[in-house]
Amino acid sequence: MESNIIQTEYSELMQKSYIDYAMSVIIARALPDIRDGLKPVQRRTLYDMYELGIRFDKPYRKSARIVGDTMGKYHPHGDSSIYDALVVMAQDFKKGLPLVDGHGNFGSIEGDGAAAMRYTEARLKKVTQEAYLADLDKDVVDFVPNFDETEKEPAVLPVKVPNLLINGAEGIAVGMATSVPPHNFGEVIDGVIAYMKNPDISTAEMMQYIKGPDFPTGGIIANKDDLPAIYESGMGKIKIRGKIEIEQGKAGKERMVITEIPYTMIGANIGKFLNDVCNLVETKATSDIVDITNQSSKEGIRIVLDLKKGADTEALSNLLYKKTKLEDTFGVNMLAVADGRPETMGLIPVIRHHVHFQYEIATRKYKTLLAKELDKKEIQEGLIRACNVIDLIIEILRGSRSIKDAKACLTEGNTDKITFKNPSSEIMAQQLNFTERQAQAILEMRLYKLIGLEIEALMKEHDETLANIGKYEDILGHRSSMAKVIMKELTGLKKAYGSGRRTVIDNLKEAVVEEKKLEEMDVVFLMDRFGYAKVIDTSVYERNKETADAENRYVFTCKNTDRICIFTDSGQLHLLKVLDLPYGKFRDKGTPVDNVCNYDSSSEDLVFIASLEEVSNSRLVFATKQAMLKVVDGIEFAVSKKTTAATKLGEGDMVLSVRILEENDTLVMRSSKEMFLRIECALIPQKKKSAVGVRGMKLSAGDELKNVYLLHEGDSEEAEVNGKTVSLSRLHIGNRDTKGVKK
Repeated sequence: MESNIIQTEYSELMQKSYIDYAMSVIIARALPDIRDGLKPVQRRTLYDMYELGIRFDKPYRKSARIVGDTMGKYHPHGDSSIYDALVVMAQDFKKGLPLVDGHGNFGSIEGDGAAAMRYTEARLKKVTQEAYLADLDKDVVDFVPNFDETEKEPAVLPVKVPNLLINGAEGIAVGMATSVPPHNFGEVIDGVIAYMKNPDISTAEMMQYIKGPDFPTGGIIANKDDLPAIYESGMGKIKIRGKIEIEQGKAGKERMVITEIPYTMIGANIGKFLNDVCNLVETKATSDIVDITNQSSKEGIRIVLDLKKGADTEALSNLLYKKTKLEDTFGVNMLAVADGRPETMGLIPVIRHHVHFQYEIATRKYKTLLAKELDKKEIQEGLIRACNVIDLIIEILRGSRSIKDAKACLTEGNTDKITFKNPSSEIMAQQLNFTERQAQAILEMRLYKLIGLEIEALMKEHDETLANIGKYEDILGHRSSMAKVIMKELTGLKKAYGSGRRTVIDNLKEAVVEEKKLEEMDVVFLMDRFGYAKVIDTSVYERNKETADAENRYVFTCKNTDRICIFTDSGQLHLLKVLDLPYGKFRDKGTPVDNVCNYDSSSEDLVFIASLEEVSNSRLVFATKQAMLKVVDGIEFAVSKKTTAATKLGEGDMVLSVRILEENDTLVMRSSKEMFLRIECALIPQKKKSAVGVRGMKLSAGDELKNVYLLHEGDSEEAEVNGKTVSLSRLHIGNRDTKGVKK
């Protein structure tokens, strides 16, 4: 068997494959079609429900049945994507016009997910049937084969309203994304009618009808003046704010109630907002909030902030808008598939595409209806003629041996195989020229149709058919007549399903938060042996001085505006703001320093703590386990980074001691083999923090520094060695980089 090897450039093959994949995602998965504003999964789900007969006036059906049928027939991309699409189309807080009537737990605005598809039920909404799925039997759209060519599905639904604007759209494709905000149903229909009356309408004129997005969560659009540019280009940013109401509480206190939230806050962002408000209180950004409760329910959003008496509600509102998601940005990118390719469009082009689609639907619809009326007219005229010569027709039927002979006589006047009792009847029969369809209708006609009332009804029906034919020909022949029909239908839909605007559009000043000037004062930093730190007032410390000194590992005075330096054995310096530490009562537990800076007690040990003000105005002496020494000017540690390298270490080395150096200090090094060496600190060179340092003591093999003692002038510190007490201040002062003495 001969092998056929095709050689091709790998990069070209990859490029072609990736482009094919990208276009598949863009066209067939992620982006909506400009005509019906639906993604394929939404379109297929709605059509499947229509095919299953799950109408608004029929009982609900299990969501699992809908999902399974859709996946098996039209959308073979997994059940989760289909069910997610079904759920979103039923959520009134996400869609301006929900298309599915959900029964059961379909999730909540606070981010709770829907129940499993085996528990929930659904059916179509009435508006979906009337405005999205009507006329599918009138050949208004093309049907294409499904994925395995066993079924037919509509390439697009005959949606009568601009769904892309009404319900918006969100989707991420390959290299592009769409984000269309929802709009008010009635306003959009008014805009479409205005465009049909004046196709040259400008964006500014259109905005007299479509004033701006209308989010299902309400809220306030704060940058009204930016909307014309956004609608002109199809891209931009909309600022949305939640709605705040002030209520009177008990004892003259006020409550701030959030009744509407930005559309972008739907889901987990509500919980994040509550946490952000708590953080504002904890960090003392505001002291006006006493309590916060989320009283939201099915009736709507209600987040209550209890305020202290005399609270500045305007300043607090600005703080919430500035520091939380109560004011957020909705990025607009009106991208949709138009004529088979993705395109970003402004407001007018979106409506133009929709109107062209409506004319196309109407043309196909009325062509189909006209063809049906013409067929009815043909049959009706045949039956009317037949009633006028019914005696002759009865004689033909009685004289025929087969239906074929009778039909030949009715259509062609062929009387060869028919027996007539009256010769004149044969002459009359030869003049008959009914059409094939008329002859078939005559043969199938029942005798009761010959009753006078039935004949009158037939004549009346014929008149109606002629009127319909005239009406349909006028619609198809005159674009103005077709426009009137479309506009009348749109007006009816607006009257039936339109609702008031929920989102307020205004020009609001940017929220400005005046930072309160922090009053600088002295505080006392306390940290216990478990790493819990806090700051207290100096007067509180003075009253509890003995207890504070006994219970805490580090105690020193610093400014409340200062930062704390934490030096670790790994040679790192971690900085934390004093303001980040809890300020309160002496008996408060405090917070672990791990939580307020980058220090990790599980991987490094704390060596020294001091305030940055003290450090930057001093010189520090570093000592490592391998007896490397150096002096560093403290100003080098006044950096903005939260974590920085305090010193450079050799391989396997660790920082043993960091101390603030004073004039005439001496340093005592003690090794693990009880070798002692006392040197003058003046012998230790000053180096940069990035340097390793110099050797302070010669260590024998396997030895390392155990302790380092910094002796200030006049100190009389002692150390315990093998049961003996050694006075460190009496040790002989030696030279740096010597072995020292054995104790």
